[in-house]
Amino acid sequence: MANKSEAVKQPMMEPGRPGDKLRRAREAQGLSLQDVATRTRVAMRQLELLERNEFAALPGLPYAVGFARAYARAVGLDGEALANDVRAELMGTDLLANRYEMFEPTDPARVPPRELAWTAALLAAVLAIGYGIWRTQMFTPPTDQQLAEERSAAALPSPAPAARQAAPAPTDGPVVLTATGDVWLRIYDQTGERLLEKQMAKGERYEVPANANNPMILTGRPDLLAVTVAGRPIPPLGTAERTIADVPITAAALLSRPPAPLPSADGAASPPAAANAAQGAGQ
Repeated sequence: MANKSEAVKQPMMEPGRPGDKLRRAREAQGLSLQDVATRTRVAMRQLELLERNEFAALPGLPYAVGFARAYARAVGLDGEALANDVRAELMGTDLLANRYEMFEPTDPARVPPRELAWTAALLAAVLAIGYGIWRTQMFTPPTDQQLAEERSAAALPSPAPAARQAAPAPTDGPVVLTATGDVWLRIYDQTGERLLEKQMAKGERYEVPANANNPMILTGRPDLLAVTVAGRPIPPLGTAERTIADVPITAAALLSRPPAPLPSADGAASPPAAANAAQGAGQ
């Protein structure tokens, strides 16, 4: 049952407003806000703002709509209808003026199932067994045929050494974001705590704290950010046409991204690669 203290905190709301619909549906099912927070993995303070119709106090339009949709589904309401109600509430506000691509920040459906963890554990066990078999074969004495093949291979001329050996890629290091133009961004960790939120000026740099808990980024202009890990340029996080959110910016996550485009025939790098190359040179 909903706590009496929660009921006292709820202000009088219009029957047709989204927050009132959510609250009444919750109370009809005998759920507390904590119950809804557990189901949706949305923080209690965000749910309270929804029930009070204070959508403008949420971080942005995607969060307001995404939280409302997740709350509605948790109490048996039509998630899309509630999302449309929230958009109507925000009509003409600053949040609606900065429309980002819609997503559900904490949709429980996106949490990997337990079966996936067991599958990963089984795969790891199979790999361990395969490695043990390979190690056993490594210490098996070679046959006469294998010795003959090795002698034949040794008689062949060895290839010329490479002119230059590529330097090993870094596996860790400081993550640095450099604005190549005026760009707004927000950096936050796994718990939602904001590490940085500002309008960065062109040339301004920000180093992600090494001890941050799975830091992520939200920005509408990822193409205006040059990213490096230990001085190594990383491919652009996105393009000007697409807002990014919940994108991990740990060193491991960035280093696993596909490589940057190679220079063209005339030696000039493509625009994203050129921006990242300039950043790498400045480290």
